[in-house]
Amino acid sequence: MTDERIYEQAVEVFNSEIDGLTAVRDNLDKSFIELINLCRKTYEQNGKLVIVGVGKSGHIGLKIAATLSSTGSPAVFLHPVEAMHGDLGVIGEKDTVLALSYSGETDELLAVLPAARRFGVPIVGITGYPDSTLSKWTDLMVPMKVPAEACPFNLAPTASTTALLALGDALAIVLLENRGFAKEDYARLHPAGAIGKSVTLKVADVMRGIDRIPFVKPDQPIQEALMTMTRLKSGSVAVVDNDHKLLGIFTDGDFRRHITVNKKLLEESIRDYMTEDPVTVTEDTMAVSLLSLVEDRHIDDVIVVDAGRVVKGLVDIQDLPKFKLI
Repeated sequence: MTDERIYEQAVEVFNSEIDGLTAVRDNLDKSFIELINLCRKTYEQNGKLVIVGVGKSGHIGLKIAATLSSTGSPAVFLHPVEAMHGDLGVIGEKDTVLALSYSGETDELLAVLPAARRFGVPIVGITGYPDSTLSKWTDLMVPMKVPAEACPFNLAPTASTTALLALGDALAIVLLENRGFAKEDYARLHPAGAIGKSVTLKVADVMRGIDRIPFVKPDQPIQEALMTMTRLKSGSVAVVDNDHKLLGIFTDGDFRRHITVNKKLLEESIRDYMTEDPVTVTEDTMAVSLLSLVEDRHIDDVIVVDAGRVVKGLVDIQDLPKFKLI
């Protein structure tokens, strides 16, 4: 196989998968809406989704269950074979079963559905063939037909499993918004790692305290402000009044911009060059909101104030990597 053919074949696989995703997206119908409503009803009565699948569909089912649970929609994965040997006990009377089989003819899956039916819970099927045997045991069918697998024999689950994964993500994210799941809820479920830190840490956890903030009064010369910034290794200085209320901010970037046009800048009063009413945050602002603010406004330093505009701290973007926030 030539290098050119290797590249061409890889592109063909990508195209097949994209075609499958496009087909499933374009053919979403009211059955998906019915699935969302059924899930909402299940969660309103404190039930959960029990996802059943085998083979490649089972692997995707595991991921769908994990994504649902991590976004506030409780779900578990049930292997059909284990279900027939006692694990059916995971199904509660308020649950909904979600059966995954692209062909709709998977023997191991079909064998467990009559037993699941005896629990009196709704059964939903997701398949590429809505008229398959699977339909005999389901209350709702959600079709997800793809034009072809990426496999040259049209056999190995490839485009179909990619489409199933995307459909599962759509289910989780629509439910997330539909049920009013918020960042704070996400934080409760992800207390560890970078994700957890970004949604659980507050500004108070990452800011520099009063003893590390350079302060100047508005009538002080810029030279004194720069000396204070250098001593405290800060890229900015807070300009405050006698009550420590914030009047403005002056940064090293401001200095570089102005010194090119005013050679006597060091002698000038800082009040004439500070940025009045700068961007601020409070100590209880979530760190993830701070990150968005820094990125959107393209700033490196944010002053932390209380309700009366009294300076309480400073967030320097250079400090954030040690908290694994950026």
